[in-house]
Amino acid sequence: MFEPQIMCFLCKWCTYAGADLAGTSRMKYDPSGINLRVMCSSRIDLQHILYAFRQGADGVFIGGCHPGDCHYVEGNYKTLRRSILFAKMLEDLGISRKRFRLEWISAAEGRKFVQAMNDFTAQIAELGPLNLDKMTLNNQKDFSHE
Repeated sequence: MFEPQIMCFLCKWCTYAGADLAGTSRMKYDPSGINLRVMCSSRIDLQHILYAFRQGADGVFIGGCHPGDCHYVEGNYKTLRRSILFAKMLEDLGISRKRFRLEWISAAEGRKFVQAMNDFTAQIAELGPLNLDKMTLNNQKDFSHE
């Protein structure tokens, strides 16, 4: 039976705290996500997303502060602009846009985090395993050292 593997990049100030609230409140949600806390959702680079897929993730979830509530003023606006570009680039690589999701979740929205993760996990389960041709991403130029 297929169990999706989802890499979750979560803003320390909001979405990660919302996930923590869900956990401390003992809310139940699918455990398919691997949470990685980042200082701001704007710190996520395309290389991080490609690496997650290269390492076997079936989906990538980014959670950030609501627009206007970013601790770094406009980090989430940068994330929004980049996510549109990321989704298009992933599609150009043959990865469905449905495997990438951006959500705005505050520290007080544990229930919203649970709902978003359950919905995304169900969506990925419906899509099935990524079965990424390893050559697709391994042959991409690595811009991280330039």
